[in-house]
Amino acid sequence: MPAITFIHPDGKSIRIETVGGESAMRAATRHGLDGILAECGGNAMCATCHVYVDEAWLVRLPAMADDEDALLDGTAAERLPNSRLSCQIDITPELDGLVLRMPERQV
Repeated sequence: MPAITFIHPDGKSIRIETVGGESAMRAATRHGLDGILAECGGNAMCATCHVYVDEAWLVRLPAMADDEDALLDGTAAERLPNSRLSCQIDITPELDGLVLRMPERQV
C-alpha cells in the first residue's frame, strides 16, 4: 500500500497509508488530517486541499489540468511553482513515499 507524508506548516509530519486508486486528498480526509479541508469533496471546485509538492516528486506527477491551474490562482495561501490540489493527485504505487507540505491556511 503506498504511503504519503504530509508535513504541517509547523514542521510536524504524519505518514498515512493510502487505498489503491484514491487521491491524496481522500487519503488525508479519511485519516482526519487537519489542514486539508476539501470543502468540495474532491471535485476540483474549491482549492481547499491545496498542497506544496516536495520538489523531488514534482516530475513524477501527471501534468496539471487547466481547471486545477485556474483554481490554484485563487488559493488562500500563496501559490508556488510546486502548488497542486491534492484531490487531483491520484496515488499509484510509483508515488509511494510522496511528500506533500500543507500551507498555512486553506481559507
